[in-house]
Amino acid sequence: MNANWSNAMDVHAPVDVVYLWVDGNDPAWRQKRRHAEARLDVGQRRALAAFGNVEGRFRDNDELRYSLRALERFFPGHGQVYLVTDAQTPAWLQAHPGITVIDHRALIPAAALPTFDSGNIESYIHRIPNLSERYFYFNDDVFFGAPVQLDHWFWPGGVFVGWSDEPEVSDEPLRMDATALDNACRLSHQWLNAHAPGFQHAAPTHRTFAHSPRPMRKSVLLALEALAPELFSAVRSTVFRAWDKPTIVSDFVLRWSLASGLARVRDYAHVHVSSGDLHDRHGLDRVLAQFGALDFFCINDTTDDAHPGDPRLSQVRDALARLFPTPSRFEKPLPRGETGVHKRQPARAQAMSA
Repeated sequence: MNANWSNAMDVHAPVDVVYLWVDGNDPAWRQKRRHAEARLDVGQRRALAAFGNVEGRFRDNDELRYSLRALERFFPGHGQVYLVTDAQTPAWLQAHPGITVIDHRALIPAAALPTFDSGNIESYIHRIPNLSERYFYFNDDVFFGAPVQLDHWFWPGGVFVGWSDEPEVSDEPLRMDATALDNACRLSHQWLNAHAPGFQHAAPTHRTFAHSPRPMRKSVLLALEALAPELFSAVRSTVFRAWDKPTIVSDFVLRWSLASGLARVRDYAHVHVSSGDLHDRHGLDRVLAQFGALDFFCINDTTDDAHPGDPRLSQVRDALARLFPTPSRFEKPLPRGETGVHKRQPARAQAMSA
């Protein structure tokens, strides 16, 4: 492939947005999670990634509400919004033709469900019916922080990517005690070395990618499914996050694109906040001080198994409410602070219509 393979794409076409979302406080969902955990065999239990099944992995701290407010404020010209969930819908979400709720069952084979690994789920989102060629993939803890200029994220032959501020990952086999993104970096390099050694020189760094809005191209994901089926099969076999089957969408797809000339590196103004380290408030204070000049920021829930009343969680909600006080068009009026969910009737894919 070369950098011109998708130039036929209309650069003026809408850019859709895909979110993954879960409410870990939902009793029915929690029961499903407990049952799935109880059915894990010995090998699956040994393969659980560090922090792969803690409360912070699934906690809803109202991030999605504020990420949608940021989307409306800084990228009002976005295309359709798709919300990928496991038979859940935020209670504050109102019916609107601009947002479509996609149940896992609409994308993932029934025999592979349930899964609680975002790396597994995200490997299917390019299959969403009618999804635009160019789209942003979001985790709900990622926020635009300044007006979006699409040519800072997409170019006619591909996408732009940014590095994290973390140190380079050591060049060694995947490690049981490593983070998912560190192991994802290692897996990508292993695959490139084994299958595309000529490409490897174009993306030699062992830096990880920033926790950002992911600019994606559907055609690239479809091509990689055929090119690296073993990677997709591996990550799609997980029930919970596994250290030896890390995410491929958030590293391999991007690193392969870099090595193939379909991605370019760009420097973004960004801040990554770990909520578990908020006792000094330094990260949130940086976001508040630089707001409007940040291309994006991420507030990653690292409070793990903290109590829902942990003050670090309320600090995050308070900061987000200060930054994004104006409701998006996707919200229905609810008392301040109410964030419950209601179950949806079983459906393959349901559009929210007025």
